[in-house]
Amino acid sequence: MADTKNIFISHVHEDDALLPQLKDLIARAGMEVRDGSINSDKPNQAHNEDYIKKEILAPRIQWASTLVVLITHDTAGSWWVNWEIRRAVEQGKNVIGVFAQGATDADIPEELRKCGDAAIVGWRGDRVVDAINGKIRDWDDPRSGEPAKPTWPVNRYGC
Repeated sequence: MADTKNIFISHVHEDDALLPQLKDLIARAGMEVRDGSINSDKPNQAHNEDYIKKEILAPRIQWASTLVVLITHDTAGSWWVNWEIRRAVEQGKNVIGVFAQGATDADIPEELRKCGDAAIVGWRGDRVVDAINGKIRDWDDPRSGEPAKPTWPVNRYGC
């Protein structure tokens, strides 16, 4: 029987189509996930930013054991993704980044770069599962999958 985890996948809505692929990748590696993120299947019709943050996103992030940041070419520029990462860190959540296939040259969101305790892995199910389980805190080179060090100074603080 597969291990089951509650996660929140932080992503830009243009990448909604990647969510089932990411969950399938995780399932093939032996973990079932329940995703609390907002996407086109579970749309958010609210317009008030404070309401969205306090009543919709914050409780879903609180429910999840891990915030998974889906890193694509548009992720780093998303104010919402950076807010979700900050909120997860404030709540003491496990925070990880996963480079989407074809996005190995994408920028890492600023709040994820600040989170020195986060694992950032490539599109490999075993590495994603290990990161969700907190077994690794490495940063993978997204092209080779080998452990790598950040190329920028990291102020380390726990996630």
